[in-house]
Amino acid sequence: MHEEILTGGNVAAEVVRIGSTVRKPALPQTPGVEAVLKHLADKGFKGAPGTMGIDSQRRHVVEYIPGALADTLPLMTLDELHRVGRLIRALHDAMVDFDVPADVVWDVAIPDPAGGNLVCHNDLAPWNLVRDGDRWVFIDWDNAGPSSRLWDLAYAAHGFVQFLPNGDPSMDAVRLRALVDGYGLGPDDRRALPAQIAAHTQGMYDLLVRGHQTGEQPWARLYAEGHADHWGPTATYLTQHHNHWVTTLLSP
Repeated sequence: MHEEILTGGNVAAEVVRIGSTVRKPALPQTPGVEAVLKHLADKGFKGAPGTMGIDSQRRHVVEYIPGALADTLPLMTLDELHRVGRLIRALHDAMVDFDVPADVVWDVAIPDPAGGNLVCHNDLAPWNLVRDGDRWVFIDWDNAGPSSRLWDLAYAAHGFVQFLPNGDPSMDAVRLRALVDGYGLGPDDRRALPAQIAAHTQGMYDLLVRGHQTGEQPWARLYAEGHADHWGPTATYLTQHHNHWVTTLLSP
């Protein structure tokens, strides 16, 4: 079988495509990821790839999703952000009754400081969303594990709104509102979300700095590539405009 090496991703080593499947080396968290993907398939959730077990080379086999990664496409419209919010809500709702396997191992890069018992994707971002016509699919589930709705949504907001250190607060607030409206957050969670977005963004910056100091991969490499130069100033920008985000999210 012809193996096509796929680029991207920071957790697994070599990732290949064989026909209609993607295969990556099994990791300690792979049994938990398999259980999550099987559960989502059983719930009829179409926004995740199917899982097909482990092959003879100890690689996790998942469904190949054709299409384009969202980060290679033009900036999402407000309608598209609304759709992403609905998709994330459907994902979270589908995971509410997930039965966590015994002795499962998770690898959550930035855990929710407040804890949480909802198993989430934990890396919802444009670089992990494949758009294949009417089907939109979140890929790369290696960081799945216990979290909370708001912490998972906060990370998604950073990427899909496309917050930047020199952003336009008025435009960014409207885009954030579209994502949040799609998800259907209530008033209390709308008040709490902006602080969560800033904290999660700061957490990513701190993780990159620690990786630089300790040599832990892939964070050390990402720091060397300059990623911390985005996350730190963006966290500051998010904090500076906190009241503006809250006001927009709560406006009629």
